Amino acid sequence: MSTSGRLTKLYGQAEHICYNRGDRFIIMSDCHRGVGNVGDNFLENRHIYTAALQYYWQRDFTYLELGDGDELWENKNMQDIIRVHADVFELLSRFYKAGRLYMLYGNHDIQKKKERFLRKHCGTFECHESGEQKELFPGLVVREGLILEECESRRQLFLVHGHQGDLLNDTFWRIGRFLVRHLWRTLELLGMENPIGALGGGKKRSKAEKRLMEWANTNRQPMVAGHTHRPRFPADADSYYFNDGSCVHPYAVTGIELENGIIRLVKWSMMTRADSSMYIGRKVVAEAELSLFDE
Repeated sequence: MSTSGRLTKLYGQAEHICYNRGDRFIIMSDCHRGVGNVGDNFLENRHIYTAALQYYWQRDFTYLELGDGDELWENKNMQDIIRVHADVFELLSRFYKAGRLYMLYGNHDIQKKKERFLRKHCGTFECHESGEQKELFPGLVVREGLILEECESRRQLFLVHGHQGDLLNDTFWRIGRFLVRHLWRTLELLGMENPIGALGGGKKRSKAEKRLMEWANTNRQPMVAGHTHRPRFPADADSYYFNDGSCVHPYAVTGIELENGIIRLVKWSMMTRADSSMYIGRKVVAEAELSLFDE
């Protein structure tokens, strides 16, 4: 099925999450959390990501992860990923237990769509401090798509990973996983550029973006996706397509916030003060009233 067909079907089946105008959301994707080796693309930005999540936890944001949170194409064992990044998962578990976490699956963690997988691998984690097993995401449901709908205005924001309709990343994802696990992982460990997937070149990313943008614009439906790792924010409401980027940019993490009717693209990175001391800071890249994208 084409990207357009897949997205149309998914939009019609997606669960609606109603929210009030004062509710706050942070949308991120493509963390690609790994097992702590040189192929773990998340490792470099783990402290930036954790600082961002602490910021959002303290300010009552709900965390929405749009897929590829964990790198399950290169790595077979989810428990190894949780063990290496236990501090991150402990924080995510706090969001979940407070009713402030939703997860979608992407192509690299598509196994999460299975309840049996989640029950077996995501039920508990080992606490760093005590060494004890604690609950992680009991009863977690990972969806393919979601619709955020403001209760009063009924304004909708469609959330999806963005791999839908792609041959190797969707239809034949098992072949894509085989190539990544047995070919690309070896090349990555040798320091070579990824020849497969969303990062496999500008032309491939542009085609994926074009398909997503065409669906959003044709249906006049604001949509946030990930997958391409390339942040996107429409200029002057000239499009309905947003992209939250990724958590594996060189020394930076990007995301999309929704707060009080404002949608904004933000970037988290290391910054320097006048006295040359360094800190992790947040920068607003672009923002607009979500109402500008009404029909």
